[in-house]
Amino acid sequence: MCPSRARRRGVAAVEFAVCLPMIILLVFGSIEASSFIFLKQSLNAAAYEGVREAIRLGSDSDAGTERATAILNARGVSDFVIEFPSGDAGAADRGDAVVITVSAPTGSNRPITGQLLSDRTLVARVVMVKE
Repeated sequence: MCPSRARRRGVAAVEFAVCLPMIILLVFGSIEASSFIFLKQSLNAAAYEGVREAIRLGSDSDAGTERATAILNARGVSDFVIEFPSGDAGAADRGDAVVITVSAPTGSNRPITGQLLSDRTLVARVVMVKE
């Protein structure tokens, strides 16, 4: 075998050894970021649908909580908290603002075990007017 060919193989092996950790970090970082985006969008969808259900005529916060819970369960979100900080939507008068907040920690909702990023709690808040 030619000496220059052996040197090229050695250079390729060194380049691969240098680049591999960066490639692995990029792949796992992309998976982690995608997981956070999916979680945030799930919280937004659940908050929107929950408050939309709660502001309907004859409905209340319990119905909104059930709707939001169903969406989050269908998307596999765990350890979430659903709150109506403005009070019961059923007691609100027509034209009053009804607020919902849906939150979930990133730690228990990540697909990869271990932590690349610190644990945070993502929150979605939606305000609608009672019908």
